[in-house]
Amino acid sequence: SRTAEKGMPVDGPPAVEEPLLLPWDRFSSWLHCICVVGFDLELGQAVIYPHHSKLTEKEKTSICYLSFPDSNSGCLGDTQFCFRFRQAAGRKSSLGCFLDHFDRDAPVCLKRDQGYYYGYVYFRQVRDKSLKRGYFQKSLVLISKLPYVTFFHSLLKLIAPEYFEKQEPCLEAACNDIDRWPTPCPGKILTLPIMGVVMKLRIPTCYDKPGTSQLVQSALIFHSQSDSLVSIILPTVHEVDLFRCFHPVFFHIQMLWELVLLGEALVVMAPSPAESSDTVLALVSCISPLCYCSDFRPYFTIHDSEFKEYTTRTQAPPSVILGVTNPFFAKTLQHWPHIIRIGDMKQAGEMAKQMKVKKLKNLKTLDSKPGVYTAYKPFLNKDEDIIKQLQKGVQQKRPSAAQNAILRRYFLELTQSFIIPLERYVASLMPLQKSISPWKSPPQLRPFIQEEFMKTLEKAGPQLTSRLKGDWIGLYRQFLRSPNFDGWFRNRRKEMTQKLEALHLEALCEEDLQLRIQKHTEVETVDLVLKLKEKLTQAEKDQLPVKPGTLPKLQAHIESIILSLPEDLQGILHKPPSP
Repeated sequence: SRTAEKGMPVDGPPAVEEPLLLPWDRFSSWLHCICVVGFDLELGQAVIYPHHSKLTEKEKTSICYLSFPDSNSGCLGDTQFCFRFRQAAGRKSSLGCFLDHFDRDAPVCLKRDQGYYYGYVYFRQVRDKSLKRGYFQKSLVLISKLPYVTFFHSLLKLIAPEYFEKQEPCLEAACNDIDRWPTPCPGKILTLPIMGVVMKLRIPTCYDKPGTSQLVQSALIFHSQSDSLVSIILPTVHEVDLFRCFHPVFFHIQMLWELVLLGEALVVMAPSPAESSDTVLALVSCISPLCYCSDFRPYFTIHDSEFKEYTTRTQAPPSVILGVTNPFFAKTLQHWPHIIRIGDMKQAGEMAKQMKVKKLKNLKTLDSKPGVYTAYKPFLNKDEDIIKQLQKGVQQKRPSAAQNAILRRYFLELTQSFIIPLERYVASLMPLQKSISPWKSPPQLRPFIQEEFMKTLEKAGPQLTSRLKGDWIGLYRQFLRSPNFDGWFRNRRKEMTQKLEALHLEALCEEDLQLRIQKHTEVETVDLVLKLKEKLTQAEKDQLPVKPGTLPKLQAHIESIILSLPEDLQGILHKPPSP
């Protein structure tokens, strides 16, 4: 069984109990496996490392198809992109509980993806006349539940070129390196040795103030100055370059924010998987710190198992964002309400010329001009200031990192202005602390009443923090019907219910339980012990946010009550419950 030792994050979250790790546990906390997909045959063949890793045949097939750019993409040389696919039903990880404890302090959008895997791809295609296809084509793919796109792409840049030169021994060495890494604990500065260099990074926590990655960067640099090995410092593990990704549809960023916020069906048509996956990830992250709760596929192909489900015309398109490169989709998805056409991102130095939103009827082929094809009318008035600010940056050759920071800050402030009134209203649904009695069940949260919330917007709406005018009420009404609201509210309700449970436990600990049981019969005392033990087990399982020392104190209370009972009952109550 796993015993525990203390792991202390640098800041913010409380100390986390880190289990003693078995061989391959550390590797599994970062990656499910590494796949090598070769394309010498008609369908790619996947070789899996470490060799004991398990994937179903359906998962292997998905990885093979998704690791290979469509032939029309013309990706010569090296290409990096990412995809996301459904985990096979009914397969549970033996490391489930162990991995969950790293998620506790992670921001909601960086938690492990429960029903999906991410595939991070490094694809190499070079001419080779000795091969039947005339090309050497191979992908190295990292399969993980973690959405750390920047980190995994950086890791691939170190591993993949070495692998293509030295083959299998290099991958075995990389797997062994990764299995010696510390676990991905949010809040700590992590030092990850790989292939003779050291990667330095910090995974954000849910306690971080949004938009503070600059401080992290300076802390990482300071931390690295004493190293003898070459250090690669990652200022972010997950953020993509928003400005570069949105550049081709730059005039429509605010409308795109609304479409993503409302969970609208969106398809990104791009010339390559790199551009399609970057753009989809940029869309999903533009509503951060709100979590995008619908399905999204950074790179989607006609071979996907969800192809029929997502392209059927018998029902309305689902709430999903798809990134595609195959021209076939221009016809298959032309009934979709919102289509983003991305040109070649290599021309990011020029300013996008198009201004108008194009009508869907104009989209006949994938060769259409870049732009947004939709009949959607935004709820909010256009913010001309951000457009002017970014345009000025292009004219003055402002560094891309600065443009990206401006755009990220804009989206963050817009989302926060939208979400603060909801946070304020939901906080008012919490019962008063004085209503919590140790001898009654914890009180329930009041229900979320839409009209009651709408009334609060008159005095405490987004106008307090945003200068943007428009139909905010209409935007909220639409949002309250979306999967993003459903996911956000379920998460907030769970957090608040756990807080009530924690306050209830703390109230119990302050009681003189010995005095209480003097008024109880033996049967009632045994019943109380069983209920308290159940509460303690549940609190540990749910990792309730209780004050330090609460659970040991409750355990001591339970022990003292048990010792006051006859010996035969003590023996029964000390037995662990049967599984």
